[in-house]
Amino acid sequence: MIIITGDMHAEFSDLNTLINKHKAKGLEVVICCGDFGYWPNLYDSHTEIKSPVPVLWCDGNHEDHWSIKKLVATGNLEIAKNVFYMPRGSTYKLKDGRTIMFMGGADSIDKNSRTIGRDWFPEEIITQSDIDNLPDIKVDIFVTHTCPSELYPIMVQYYDGKDREPSNYALSTLWEAYKPSLWFFGHWHHYKKGELGDTKWYALSHPGSGTRWWMWMP
Repeated sequence: MIIITGDMHAEFSDLNTLINKHKAKGLEVVICCGDFGYWPNLYDSHTEIKSPVPVLWCDGNHEDHWSIKKLVATGNLEIAKNVFYMPRGSTYKLKDGRTIMFMGGADSIDKNSRTIGRDWFPEEIITQSDIDNLPDIKVDIFVTHTCPSELYPIMVQYYDGKDREPSNYALSTLWEAYKPSLWFFGHWHHYKKGELGDTKWYALSHPGSGTRWWMWMP
């Protein structure tokens, strides 16, 4: 059984509680859809995560992307015991044979009030280099931070400060190329679900939002 969460924003006590509550129910892995809260140069709260199963997360816009680049360069993606960063374009095979592809990244609407190199990083958005040379394989599930452009008119109703941006269009390209059966994302701080062609999609919120921030993967 697999749990999917939306943005954590470093609310790792909620993550620990969730894992402890369900670890005896056959929980195999926890997957987080970005804005995980990885800020090692500001605080190291990610080390407080205590999980007996793998926790896999993609990057959101609110992460320390320069520290993430260092992780990728070293090849050591484990930021705490059983907690792994999943780079853009990386894949993970579930025990049932389905393949997940991860593609973090999105634009910060509050970047003008942030400081580059401290709490904002231009690498936050998805770029062409992120989607070049992706594997030509069957992908069943996408885990991203934001949504494809086609879903923007739906999600902007819940967060009208966000504009369409390059990450949305990049994800549209990936939807066209892979046509996954499931798609999960966060970023919009609201729970919503629907269908895009043959793809069932789910937007998940964050702890304390008052809307659904986690679910079991179908």
